[in-house]
Amino acid sequence: MIVNGIDVTVKGLNDVSEQEIMSYIDMLEEENDEDLSSLTISPAEDGSVALDYVLQPAKFERIRRITGYLVGTIDRWNNAKRSEEHDRVKHGLN
Repeated sequence: MIVNGIDVTVKGLNDVSEQEIMSYIDMLEEENDEDLSSLTISPAEDGSVALDYVLQPAKFERIRRITGYLVGTIDRWNNAKRSEEHDRVKHGLN
């Protein structure tokens, strides 16, 4: 089933409500500070609930290396650095 855009599978439990699933999703996203991609809910051996989940892939910015500087953006560069970035040889991505 899909709950809030997350693929949720419930195994071996018949009485899990959508509200309970939402609580698990909220708890896991808050704990990990990332969005879930999928969640599997199943009974654990000790009588509790086992939660197996996959997080969304992390988003990242492009990183540029110009004479030793690793940066995400060139907003704060002076004209010389901007010129160096503009004139450099750019290789294609495969």
